[in-house]
Order: sequence, then C-alpha cells, then structure tokens
Amino acid sequence: MKSVRSMSRRHPDAAVPRAPMPHDTLSRVARRFVAVLGAAALCFAALGAAPAHAQDYPLRPVRIIVPFAAGGPADLFARAIAQQLQGALKQNFIVENRPGGGAIIGTDMVAKAEPDGYTLLMMSNTHTVNESLIPNRPYRLLRDFAPIAPVNYSDLLLVLHPSVPASSLKELISLAKSRPGRLNYASSGPGTPYHMAGELFKAMTGTFIVHVPYRGSSGARTDVLGGQVEMMFDAVTTMADHVRSGRVKAIATSGRARSTVLPDVPTLDEAGVQGYEATIWLGVLAPKNTPQPVIDLLNREISRITGNADVRAAWARSGATAMTMTPAQFGKYIADDIVKWERIVKISGAKPDE
Repeated sequence: MKSVRSMSRRHPDAAVPRAPMPHDTLSRVARRFVAVLGAAALCFAALGAAPAHAQDYPLRPVRIIVPFAAGGPADLFARAIAQQLQGALKQNFIVENRPGGGAIIGTDMVAKAEPDGYTLLMMSNTHTVNESLIPNRPYRLLRDFAPIAPVNYSDLLLVLHPSVPASSLKELISLAKSRPGRLNYASSGPGTPYHMAGELFKAMTGTFIVHVPYRGSSGARTDVLGGQVEMMFDAVTTMADHVRSGRVKAIATSGRARSTVLPDVPTLDEAGVQGYEATIWLGVLAPKNTPQPVIDLLNREISRITGNADVRAAWARSGATAMTMTPAQFGKYIADDIVKWERIVKISGAKPDE
C-alpha cells in the first residue's frame, strides 16, 4: 500500500487527510445518523399507512352509535345499514343506542372517540338544529366530525288521538286557538325534528300548544296512541300503520308533496299553512381526522346501499326516500341545514328546555 506521502507527491491537488476523529465525536455522529435513519423510516411508514389502513379496514368490529332511543327511524335505519355493511365488508357492524341530552350524550362520545373508522355516528337533523338551539354543546358538528354519507329522509305526519274533536287541519287550528295552552304535543326530545316541526307549526299558525318532551320517539308515540298526549309530529315510516288501524287520525304531512304511503292525506301547505315544510333526515359521520381512504370506502359502500333499486323501493314503501352524496356534498348539505334551522329556531323562539 502506498503511503500518504507518496500519494500526495503524485497528486499535488489531493486533499490532505485529516486526523482520526475522537471516539466521543464519532459516537455523537453515529447517534445522529441513526436518528436520521429512524426519522426517515417513520416518514416512509406514515406515507404508506393510509393506503394500507384503507386496504385492511375493517380488521375488527365497527360500532355505529345511535344517540336516540331504540325503535325510532335513526335506530331502524342504522340497523339496516349495519346489516348491509356487514355483508359487504365481512366484519361486524354493531349498533349501540346511547340516548340522552337531546342526542348530545351519544354524539359527544363519538366526537371523543379514536378517529380510526371503528366508531361512527348515525345522525339526524336533530344535530343541525342543536347547533343553534343548544349553544353550550361540548362539540361542534362541522369542527369535530367528518361527513361520510347521507342515508334517507322522510316526511313527518301530524296525528291526533281519536278523542281530540278535530278531523282537519283547519279544525285543529281553531280548537288550539280556542284552548290556548290546553292541548299538548309530544316529541322525542328538545331539538329533534318532531319538536321543531311542532314549534314551526305553532309559529306559523299563531297557536299555543304545550310541548311534552320524551327521551325517545317510542315513548312519545306510545302516549299519543294511549291518549295521554293529544298530538304529535312523527315520521311517516313509523306512524302510517297506526293511521291505517285507526289508532290515530292523520291531519297532514310535512313535505312539499303528498306522501306516497298516505296519498289521501294533504300536506300542511295545501291544507292551509302555506310554505310549511319539515322533514327528518339521517346520515353517517365519523370523528374528525378519520383517514380519508376509510371515509371514501364507507361512502362508496353506503352509497351502493342507498343507490340499490330494491332498497330504494322498499324504503319508499315505508315513506323514506334514499339519499346519495359524496362526503363533500354531504358536508355542504349539513352546513346548509344548520343555517336553515338556525332561522327556524329564531322564528319559533324554541328553547332547549321546553
């Protein structure tokens, strides 16, 4: 081996070798090098995490939290969606009812859940109402949740117990005005579509009817059927059979057009409350920062369900209209509905404790 000296003579411009690096300095450099390699490995792992997560999802059971009592539209359609997702994604989708606090208890639970796609929320327009009706909520819909997909909407049905001496909308309004504060209407709780439909009705007709809130629509429905409460707005999907059996009287529906389920029942608009419209709609959310590939996968699967011709026909027979949107479109739909109900909350003067 040639010496450094002879090499420098042959190559005058060659760099002069440095003295060997002290051991402690070498250790520091080595540690720094290892740290850099570790950081790079983490970066590569992060880059590959999202696609792998979406590809493998779901690896364990997924919970769909319904922040309402069992038996109502949100519960029934959550179970229908869960069953379909379970078959498509080969994993259990478990529906859990967590009612209470005007849907706040169950919703807050999902807001605080790990954003990994394994805890989802079945929402309704109760949530968009609550944005203005209950300002001190522990969460904000647009801030703390990621939209996945809508499910469906259905008209509401204004029904009376047979003991109420009114058989038309005009007669009901006249009766309410002659007995201010003596008629009661039931709802599934403050801020729910049933509550807001009643408050909108009162505001547009100039009547004073007392709100009787329940912890869920099943309890409200039971007491109206039993005559403990005179009236309520309920989903066509759950009340139509009771109308056909004669246990309640159908006065009007709340949508823009007559319901195909009860075509002989007029809308509130055509029966005399011009411009009245209120529906109940459902959708699925995830905690904010849930990986976008997981959001997109769930949107595709739920859209496949709601776009299925047989599903649409079956839901239509019960009074529900399937909805299909991208996550971005659904997010805009939610934002627009918040604005709509904020206006109605102001007009009606509704309060969360009424």
